[in-house]
Amino acid sequence: MNEFSTTEHGLPIDLSHAIPATEESLQRAASALRQNGISVEIVDSAVLARDAVIGLLPTDKSILTASSETLRETGITKEIEESGRFRSTRGAMAQLDYATQSEEIRLLGAAPEVVVGSVHAVTEDGRVLVASMTGSQLGPYVSGAARVIWVVGAQKVVPDLETAMNRIEHYSYPREDGRARATYGVPSSINKILIVNREANPFRVTLVLIREAIGF
Repeated sequence: MNEFSTTEHGLPIDLSHAIPATEESLQRAASALRQNGISVEIVDSAVLARDAVIGLLPTDKSILTASSETLRETGITKEIEESGRFRSTRGAMAQLDYATQSEEIRLLGAAPEVVVGSVHAVTEDGRVLVASMTGSQLGPYVSGAARVIWVVGAQKVVPDLETAMNRIEHYSYPREDGRARATYGVPSSINKILIVNREANPFRVTLVLIREAIGF
């Protein structure tokens, strides 16, 4: 059942999309994802998700952290960007001058060796959806990165594509809009949506699924 509220900026938000999916739903999604060429690891908590991701990361390859509340809340962003253990792409980009080296910055972000991020919905038949305002993370997700790691809360698992699109429009977008206004002083928008039906390289994408709600 939908539970609509309204954000402070007047956007409708469906709070039912904040509820974690059942174990049966998680298992159906995981099975379908594996059949679609995406590796899946299911963990019980954000702490275990962080440990799982850190265990997957190489220390000798460039790693891009996509902008993600899930990564921030799990501590993954901080570990990659601040521990000194990893070759952070964002760290390398921060050393460049955007006014004179914007092309180098764009290329670094477009083709990291590893990208770590999240998604906005996963369907029980194994599809993954990501919405974006700029699209900057979509290129690495699709083919730019040699390795993709997604960290996903249980509330993002939905029955079908229609529900996934509804979740993006009526939950993820209003939540992200509020974050963007608070952080950058500008509203967000749904400009681009990526739908991954299948991954051709069965070793390229790993999805760490958490049995609790985290991110949006």
